[in-house]
Amino acid sequence: MVSVIGLTGGIASGKSAVSAMLKELGAKVISADLISRQVVEPGLPAWRQIVDEFQESILNKDGTINRKKLGEIVFSDPAKLDRLNKITHPYIIAEIEKLLAEHRASGEGVLVLEAPLLLELGLEHMVDEVWVVAVEPELQLQRLMDRDKLSVREAKLRIEAQMPLEEKLKKADRVIDNSGTLQETKDQLEKIWSSLWNQP
Repeated sequence: MVSVIGLTGGIASGKSAVSAMLKELGAKVISADLISRQVVEPGLPAWRQIVDEFQESILNKDGTINRKKLGEIVFSDPAKLDRLNKITHPYIIAEIEKLLAEHRASGEGVLVLEAPLLLELGLEHMVDEVWVVAVEPELQLQRLMDRDKLSVREAKLRIEAQMPLEEKLKKADRVIDNSGTLQETKDQLEKIWSSLWNQP
């Protein structure tokens, strides 16, 4: 029986929309993106390390990290992105491990771990199945530009910083095609969800 689903896919592929649909179907959801924001709140260890590394110019007036400004720095320099990841990833992974342990101990229902970097970080061993949200490359690029108000170059740098979709698909137990309408995506999910309860 599936207890934990690892939901991943490229940036702007629609993971949040899919996780919201799974929540409607009865799953609990852990968002790695949300955790990544929580671990860098002002005053926390990761926040201090980031400020030491990238200086106070990346901060908003209230002391929070300006994610757009930091993104412009790290996505144009792979070495800086690597440094940021080495600061934040251990804190993110530790929190995910804690929440997954709590879920497995409770034995309640299905938990979805929505994690863009699930495969890049080698976290697939933490989940029972890997579900990849797939989208056509041109659509992904346009969605990312529209969502984050990025130029073509900025959007491509963010996409290229992740594992190629083809590599993710090789590791997928199930694939959700999110290139069509939301209803088409929902229909796919409902079929997959119903099949979970018919497993031996």
